[in-house]
Amino acid sequence: MAEEQLTPVGPGIGDPTDEQDGAIDLTVEQLEALLFVAERPLTRREIASVAGVGRETVDSLLGDLEVALRDRGIRVLAAGDSVQLATSPDAGALIARYVGADGVRLSPASLETLAIVAYRQPVTRGVIERIRGVDSDYVVRSLLHRRLIVEQGRADSPGRPILYGTGFDFLERFGLTSLDDLPALEPEAALRLSE
Repeated sequence: MAEEQLTPVGPGIGDPTDEQDGAIDLTVEQLEALLFVAERPLTRREIASVAGVGRETVDSLLGDLEVALRDRGIRVLAAGDSVQLATSPDAGALIARYVGADGVRLSPASLETLAIVAYRQPVTRGVIERIRGVDSDYVVRSLLHRRLIVEQGRADSPGRPILYGTGFDFLERFGLTSLDDLPALEPEAALRLSE
């Protein structure tokens, strides 16, 4: 018996016109599927390139996807130009139980350092230590290990110190969809961070 070849069926799949111009009639559902299977955050430019559409189309569909997922168990996270799907914070305890992870608590020093990085990013360890008033090497390494902060390059100052910022794990852990969701600082805290 000869093997039967399966041909994908559906909008934007297997349509000969799509192969000719490279464009796909990208839908919210297809965008959701792409983000679902991605092993890492995708940039808007990557999505536009894969689908053969413009950046405006990607931005519009990402907005539609955010709205569609509003009261669901997953959400769209955005950090800079990159986006990914993540579980909702409401499902955190259940997901942690399933994967066997215990919610690791952060020390006051870790929370203080993380707040400095979140609100001042990109920031060097020297600036963190100047604001905190203590050596922060261990805390920074611990936050890097937990992927709550990430290296974002090097400063253009003498010694070219490493610049730190927050990543997707930070957004997931604190239930934020972007850094714009960070709560406003009290005036005293804002003054201290601006030093």
